[in-house]
Amino acid sequence: MNKSGTGIKHLSPVWYRYTDIIGVRGEGCYLYDQQDNTYLDFTSGIGVTNTGHCHPRVVEAVRAQAGKLLHGQVNIVAHTPLLELIGELRTIIRPELDGYFFSNSGAEAVEGAIKLARMATGRPNIIVFQGSFHGRTVGTMSLTTSKTIYRAGYQPLMPGVFVAPFPYVYRYRWEPQQTVDWCLDELRFLLLTQSAPWETAAMLVEPVLGEGGYVPPPPGFLKGLQKICGEHGILLIVDEIQSGFGRTGRWFAHEHYDVAPDIMVMAKGLASGLPLSGVIARMDMMREWIPGSHGGTYGGNAVACAAAVATIQVIREEGLLKNSQARGEQLIDGLHWLQERHPSIGDVRGLGLMVGVEFTGLDGKPDKENAKAVVHACQEERLLLLTCGTWDNTIRFIPPLVVSAEQIEEGLAIFERALAKVAG
Repeated sequence: MNKSGTGIKHLSPVWYRYTDIIGVRGEGCYLYDQQDNTYLDFTSGIGVTNTGHCHPRVVEAVRAQAGKLLHGQVNIVAHTPLLELIGELRTIIRPELDGYFFSNSGAEAVEGAIKLARMATGRPNIIVFQGSFHGRTVGTMSLTTSKTIYRAGYQPLMPGVFVAPFPYVYRYRWEPQQTVDWCLDELRFLLLTQSAPWETAAMLVEPVLGEGGYVPPPPGFLKGLQKICGEHGILLIVDEIQSGFGRTGRWFAHEHYDVAPDIMVMAKGLASGLPLSGVIARMDMMREWIPGSHGGTYGGNAVACAAAVATIQVIREEGLLKNSQARGEQLIDGLHWLQERHPSIGDVRGLGLMVGVEFTGLDGKPDKENAKAVVHACQEERLLLLTCGTWDNTIRFIPPLVVSAEQIEEGLAIFERALAKVAG
């Protein structure tokens, strides 16, 4: 008896579900359901399967490690895959960030980074930016401002969090430099009116807004943050959870802006689908963290670390950074062509294969209904996409980094038909 049909009825409805698909297997850019229908997956499990579904080298690494050691708790044994992973990460992360702590999820990593920043500086407050998404735990939803759905009903939240504007150029309708200057001025004003520099431990920022709408900041914004942080001894924490591991065409999105974070958090694409996250900072800062004041049973799991080692090797050796750049340019060019023919598309933006298409009505207001209708029309043709943004009016394209030029064209063709169908 197939119990999957009955089991799904017992999933908590707090998990909002985009589709009724019951996935059986995945391969590269494709998912397959129980009837063996094929879906072109441009969601990557929300930016997780950067190497594609079940990349053979990742699968083999998982199989090999599962036969050796499933779990070795880090307080007790520092197992081989953990040390190998640190070695691989040291080849792609700035050398001054030489202290590593591993958890399971992105939210756990952000929680760890905040605890580290507070202990290292002796200061209590954190500044975040409008549109941010950092998780759903009590601490991280206190830092999240992309939608009230993530916070409503759970107040009061963690105190000591202050919110500054993010340079969302399309929303403000200003020139990029004007937007950057205004946001940085407002940040300085916040330090004069709400959280004094001497009580501000860190600024936490996504180098590209994720859930907030796939919004890359204009040049100069992250540099400006780094400068202000440096002036006041405030730590700069960069959240690379959704934007890391080749998603934007670089190993990490902050590399596009030539900034050096004091702390970096990572997850999602790190282990190609196995739960693994990390907090990376200077070791001298890590030594300020009182031993035993933070930890976790499963962080740095042996099988997940083996998958992460293989993931980094695949991205490097198969040229997936270059493919992300090339396929991202192809995707954005195709979307701009469609934008010229469909006035419902207000903005196309992105870096690499982290691309957002924002829908706007003729009145200039966000158009969630149209965006959702297009996503559903694409799903009917077996192209999987997701929406995001404060108004849920931005469709995000997150294909695996192994995506081919032909698959990008296939996705664009389905998207074009969906636009015509919804308009029609």
